[in-house]
Amino acid sequence: MNRRNFLRNSSLTGLSLTALAAASCHSSSTNDKAGAGGSDTAAAAVSAPADFVLNEATIDVLQQKMQQGVYTSRSITELYLKRIEQIDKAGPELHAVIEVNPDALAIADQMDKERKAGMVRGPMHGIPVLVKDNIDTGDKMMTTAGSLALVGHKAAQDAFIIAQLRKAGAVLLGKTNLSEWANFRSTRSTSGWSSRGRQTKCPYILDRNPSGSSAGSGSATSANLCTVAIGTETDGSVVSPSSVNGLVGIKPTIGLLSRSGIIPISATQDTAGPMARTVRDAAILLGALAGVDEKDPVTKGSVGHTPSEYTKSLDVKGLNGKRIGIEKSYLKGHEGVVALYNSAIAILKGQGATVIEVELMKDINPLGKDEFVVLQYEFKDGLNKYLAAASAGGATASNAGQPKNLADIIAFNKQHADTAMPYFQQETLESSQAVGGLDSKEYKAALRRSTSARGYIDRMMKEHQLDAICSPTNGLACCIDLINGDYDTGFSFSSPAAMAGYPHITVPMGTVHGLPVGFSFIAGPYSEPALLGMAYCFEQATMKRAAPSFVADVLL
Repeated sequence: MNRRNFLRNSSLTGLSLTALAAASCHSSSTNDKAGAGGSDTAAAAVSAPADFVLNEATIDVLQQKMQQGVYTSRSITELYLKRIEQIDKAGPELHAVIEVNPDALAIADQMDKERKAGMVRGPMHGIPVLVKDNIDTGDKMMTTAGSLALVGHKAAQDAFIIAQLRKAGAVLLGKTNLSEWANFRSTRSTSGWSSRGRQTKCPYILDRNPSGSSAGSGSATSANLCTVAIGTETDGSVVSPSSVNGLVGIKPTIGLLSRSGIIPISATQDTAGPMARTVRDAAILLGALAGVDEKDPVTKGSVGHTPSEYTKSLDVKGLNGKRIGIEKSYLKGHEGVVALYNSAIAILKGQGATVIEVELMKDINPLGKDEFVVLQYEFKDGLNKYLAAASAGGATASNAGQPKNLADIIAFNKQHADTAMPYFQQETLESSQAVGGLDSKEYKAALRRSTSARGYIDRMMKEHQLDAICSPTNGLACCIDLINGDYDTGFSFSSPAAMAGYPHITVPMGTVHGLPVGFSFIAGPYSEPALLGMAYCFEQATMKRAAPSFVADVLL
């Protein structure tokens, strides 16, 4: 969940954006000494190893190196583990990785053994992947959604997408930090902060927020702590941290990837998604994760819509002859972002696309309040089911005494307020607990209005005969501010595809004052192949991905 969307579009708009935006990056957040190692990153520049041998390495490059015998999966995994120690736990102290997999090297050894025997499972064979800490892994790692209330919780089995990942031969390197409860805890939360993992930092400028809720996956992938990572999104939590951290992020069509074994917010909007440094790597990971899961019936809708290889859709001429809608309202705003947007539009035209100005957000913005109602109802229902299954034998015996429902989570946080809620409270958990069941008239009415986003997108694309609608993904990274929380920096484009359940791909568009901004492509259901073709063309024509430099702040 990208909470900044709700500052604009939902019942949270009563917060004073002017007051929040005035907060200094240094006023409250960069010295989270209670849990971020006590370092003062704002006081001086923080160095990080600049000579990392795997810096910006792609899946294809690593496969080639393993085939040539230059590297093994074990040596690659060891390099990433050392990198995590150097800049995540020390140096800049990114706090992007919440837990390292104790079995990572054993998995890598098995993949090397298979390769030596002539068996290579596919492009993900032996590739280290980090996974967000709200996704079940049936191993020695915990699944906690960043909450102290779930410390000790170990899943009995892999989430479906993790089983797919293992089948593809990937190495589970560890779990990433996140905004606690996927940023669905408080109206004044700070993205990237959890009571278990503390505050994740943006690797470009360390006192800036890496965005939520897949903040750890975004920061880690950008900082080259892994090859690729998995995030999850309800509204903005894959595409927003991808944009802020200079990544390619894919929020797939709802139903393309299974949600079983993922701590939920919304059955209507939740999905996992790839986060990578290139479009090709994101496409490879997407293909490895997709599949029909009996435990998630919505995935049956993907039958016939999943290509054998998403990489076959990548096309350096993918924009030629396309008709692209451009969100008109974002042609005004922060001058740096608008300049990048105008440059991106020129690239579209230069690649042979026809550009049509459209105004989608004026129809979508009023739906934000209904979306928030839907999420509260579905969060309570889904989380209660997840926790009940875990406490009833769906997880290991080590989970004895774990919370059994949302009410238990709320009670735990109150009992341990000093450590669980040192900066902001749990208003969103409490408001969700107060709603009724999914048979409620309020819920059903809000669901109808929220999902009407599909109609707005469909009609606009039909009226203008569009292949995609594009926009800046979101604004510049806000300051980390644990006292006041996140604030809106404008340009948020995640809600249309999120409420519609449609795919959304973001690609680096450039930087402003060293902070990345993404460029978004959205379209109708199961249009991932077409969007990947366009996104790849845009990426290859611009090549705006730049590795982070771990600058302390933007002060001159």
